[in-house]
Amino acid sequence: MNALTRWDPFKEMDDLQRRLTSIFGLAPQRAANSTEETMTVAQWLPLVDITEDDKEYLIKAELPVVKKDEVKVAVESGVLTISGERRFEKEEKDKKYHRVERAYGSFVRIFSLPDNADDSKVSAEFNDGVLTVRLTKSEKARPKSIEVKVT
Repeated sequence: MNALTRWDPFKEMDDLQRRLTSIFGLAPQRAANSTEETMTVAQWLPLVDITEDDKEYLIKAELPVVKKDEVKVAVESGVLTISGERRFEKEEKDKKYHRVERAYGSFVRIFSLPDNADDSKVSAEFNDGVLTVRLTKSEKARPKSIEVKVT
């Protein structure tokens, strides 16, 4: 006996996207029409905001539950690297885990520095789970205002 099934034009695209993201570990994925137990957790990367003013570039990275000694900031050949590890909390045998969605493990964020950043003047501070990296702009790159005299 033949059964009729409803054709879903987006099913193949969803399947392809799910396979690609699972290969590259890009995002938490849940298979379509499946239970939550099949959800996988992606590789964790800290979220970053990058801002700029006349004097400097400011990079703020969210690093919740990461200890200061587990974060490394390096600048070399015009590249800023932020790396570290967020460790999984010690699993206790008398606890029953119902859900573990937070991702853990090593991370690396790499940023190319703009030409006007002075890589010899970099500072970093870590406070309340936020890493703040300051990149001073070189003197020649800073805007200067020149007064124009009318005669």
